[in-house]
Amino acid sequence: MPDHSIKGKSVLITGGAKNLGALVARDLAAHGAKAIAIHYNSDATRPDAEKTLAELKAAGVEAVAFQADLTTAAANAKLFADTIAAIGRPDIAINTVGKVLKKPIVETSEDEFDAMFAINAKSAYFFIKEAGLHLKDNGKLLTVVTSLLGAYTPFYSTYAGAKAPVEHFTRAASKEFGARGISVNAIGPGPMDTAFFYGQEASDAVAYHKSAAALSSFSKTGLTDIEDIAPYIRFLVSEGWWMTGQTILVNGGYTTK
Repeated sequence: MPDHSIKGKSVLITGGAKNLGALVARDLAAHGAKAIAIHYNSDATRPDAEKTLAELKAAGVEAVAFQADLTTAAANAKLFADTIAAIGRPDIAINTVGKVLKKPIVETSEDEFDAMFAINAKSAYFFIKEAGLHLKDNGKLLTVVTSLLGAYTPFYSTYAGAKAPVEHFTRAASKEFGARGISVNAIGPGPMDTAFFYGQEASDAVAYHKSAAALSSFSKTGLTDIEDIAPYIRFLVSEGWWMTGQTILVNGGYTTK
């Protein structure tokens, strides 16, 4: 029977410098991961990456960080090649990369549309491709999407729309990679208490989102706290291996399908 624990495993996390990605890196380190590679996008995020890297090393984990814009197939291929050179083939690959845009359809430019689909859909597709090529047998592959995939709402057409294809990428990959024991899933948090959320929202919208989930009154912020998502990610990339091809919305009752 394959070992589905975290202990001794090698992990690659995109967007692992801060927010949810960094928390997941620290969480997997605390549960016994042997080596973790974190990716970050820009020079502005480098200090966060260095801080997270130091925390992982202090926890006794072999840790490395790589900077890349993952909106090309070549960049994803290089990220996996660099990771393998540094820590070996990963057992677990987690993609948290995303960009949100809140804007009416009639005001959205072609450049904005292209950028949103490059970041949210294209980068996810080629990350999944490289994971399929390079993950160890019985590996785990997870993509972070959004609970807006279960919403009936205006203004997020390019964000939710660009995350929506990942549902089918996930289903297809789970079928294609299943013969090697690789499980493939996507997880859709509700609006999270991070700068990723607040940068797009006016105060009235923030107030709405903080009260929209069925369990809002039991959250520290009313929003989805990243601390409530990390355990689900840990489960899906370990003992939860029998679940595959699924998109799971984890949001306190914010949206459902």
